[in-house]
Amino acid sequence: MKIASWNVNSLKVRLPQVLDWLQAEEADVLCLQETKLTDERFPVLALQEIGYQSLYHGQSTYNGVAILSRLPLQDPRCDWPDGSDGQARICAASIGDLRIIDVYVPNGQAVDSDKYRYKLAWLARLEGLLREELQQSPNLLLLGDFNIAPTDLDVHDPVAWGEDILCSPAERTALQRLFDLGLIDLFRHQHPETRAWSWWDYRAAGFRRDIGLRIDLLLGSKTLLPRLQEVHIDRAARAAERPSDHAPVCLTLKESV
Repeated sequence: MKIASWNVNSLKVRLPQVLDWLQAEEADVLCLQETKLTDERFPVLALQEIGYQSLYHGQSTYNGVAILSRLPLQDPRCDWPDGSDGQARICAASIGDLRIIDVYVPNGQAVDSDKYRYKLAWLARLEGLLREELQQSPNLLLLGDFNIAPTDLDVHDPVAWGEDILCSPAERTALQRLFDLGLIDLFRHQHPETRAWSWWDYRAAGFRRDIGLRIDLLLGSKTLLPRLQEVHIDRAARAAERPSDHAPVCLTLKESV
């Protein structure tokens, strides 16, 4: 099974790229972030025409997440269980024996800002949700744009970034708490020493100069490690015309063993 995550930075702008990518890569599941579309404008029919069901949770201009699948989507959930957040940042569904949770973690803007405190609170809430999900679904994938570079190995210039937003100790500690639940950074598991990025700033020719961060993550339960075949970042999509500033991150799993 091929599963991917991609912050598309506006599905309205990048729908042709997404449709082409899905057909070329023959992905079974694609999780999107920053769709920036209200639910009534989500391109359900265009995706159905190429064989994909859609679960989506959006809002205008900002945020928005979606799960696209060639396989049946079961037990779907959008937003938090109490629906109290008001920002479209999380959705989940069961696909086969997998529980897939798609997240767009808040950026945080700047260390010590109100948005930074919201980010840390959001991550703490996610930790609580995952504890519940893991009790019911041992084969869990948590994937999306985390807006956190896990370690300095995931930063093109750790000295320049220092303890700034996306790299601050509190953010990394919050992410570590998710690892402490038993989730594994699948890219880092397969590529323990590789310096690779999933996001490159549009400014200052970041992609051409290969100045980026790895903030788009695929986290999986330990139960999935025997099924892990391949994990990579699809830089070719970032090199397309009018690209998102993120590249798809891709995972291939064996069927259940």
